[in-house]
Amino acid sequence: MALYYSIFRTRWGWFGILGDENALLRTALPFRNRRDAFASLINGVGAKYEPSYRKDIQKLIQEYFEGKYVDFGRVPVCLEGLTDFQKRVLWALRGVGYGKTITYSSLAAQSGFPKASRAVGRALAANSLPLIIPCHRVVCSDGRLGGFSAEGGVEMKKKLLHFENPSYPAD
Repeated sequence: MALYYSIFRTRWGWFGILGDENALLRTALPFRNRRDAFASLINGVGAKYEPSYRKDIQKLIQEYFEGKYVDFGRVPVCLEGLTDFQKRVLWALRGVGYGKTITYSSLAAQSGFPKASRAVGRALAANSLPLIIPCHRVVCSDGRLGGFSAEGGVEMKKKLLHFENPSYPAD
């Protein structure tokens, strides 16, 4: 299977996408420089640089960071290599809309595993498609942010939540 990637500029920095001709396999949230985006995205995978790879998705991502409402729910993704549990959690998460949040326990219930909220957190850590599969929208039932394994950690999560919904606390 041939893999392709592109790294492109957004208002927030350099963003990367990687996938095959059918679906995305990885994304890299914005970095200050192209080199760091590349290192995060490629991370041991052989792929060919193709600047025009999935221009349609690149445009959606750029629009998102310009503050436009974007629904990534129709972006084709590949979750190969994940367990059935992880896949169910990530597929359920795709239904959480722009500007909304869901708790770990609610996501566990929607995934069909109502007592597995801690395991949901571990499944989210396996998400190689942050933003496209919006793990930043998952919070603790007491209002805490919880974790965020993507680049930028919890600070990036907070920034994305506030960006999508300005009423969400920035601090």
